[in-house]
Amino acid sequence: MFSLSKIQSAIDLIAQSDGLVIAAGAGMGVDSGLPDFRGNEGFWKAYPALGAQKMPFHEIASPAAFRRRPAEAWGFYGHRLNLYRRTIPHVGFDILLKWATAKPMGYSIFTSNVDGQFQRAGFDPQHIHECHGSIHHMQCMLPCRQNIWSAEAFHPKINTDTCQLSNRLPVCPHCGGLARPNILMFDDWDWLDLHQQQQWARQQAWLETVRRPLVIEIGAGTAIPTVRHFSQRIVQRHGGRLIRINVRESEVASEKDIGFAAGAVDTLTAIDQGQRDH
Repeated sequence: MFSLSKIQSAIDLIAQSDGLVIAAGAGMGVDSGLPDFRGNEGFWKAYPALGAQKMPFHEIASPAAFRRRPAEAWGFYGHRLNLYRRTIPHVGFDILLKWATAKPMGYSIFTSNVDGQFQRAGFDPQHIHECHGSIHHMQCMLPCRQNIWSAEAFHPKINTDTCQLSNRLPVCPHCGGLARPNILMFDDWDWLDLHQQQQWARQQAWLETVRRPLVIEIGAGTAIPTVRHFSQRIVQRHGGRLIRINVRESEVASEKDIGFAAGAVDTLTAIDQGQRDH
């Protein structure tokens, strides 16, 4: 499946780096069984009740949905919260954690995913930058003040036939108004990004200490290129190199970098096996 020369090149890049940067998009969770909502058809397959209404992802994933139809909006996000809580991170996370913790300068993670899978896999939360927020935190819809809180106490019960929350809507502990996930949604002007800004500041400080960063980018496409832009900045501004793992869009700009047209588990396992055989 993989050429020995490409696997060896990846092994060499990992060995030469002093710090690992893991950049992850929606494709990172596919091998754990998580949907990546690629196009309306994939989204509606995961949420047939919304498919029956021909409701696109951007319409339910918006503050407007929480204002107009809160039980349905929380039906969607509550279902995702339950899904992410019970999902076990795939073996690729373990491989990355082994490589990352062996580096002299350690590691940093940049992810557009809101699922909290890196924390669940054992990565240090202080080394994670969730650029779109996290479903495991909530905020006030208004918002009435500039703070967020853990979603740990909220246990959504979902009617999957209608994609409706069947228990009580979560409320802000300060004003009693409707609560929402602390996630950057579509057409979202009220997302509280203080936590994300703190994560960003820690990541920037770490990047200044690394001399030979290697980006391992996984499952980040060009449709929403946030993660790809981050990877490019590491290569251009910090003299980094790139291993790109993407089933459909694996091309890289430099011959010094490597692209694998495959999934996370298959690619990471092949490189890890190559290291052991070396």
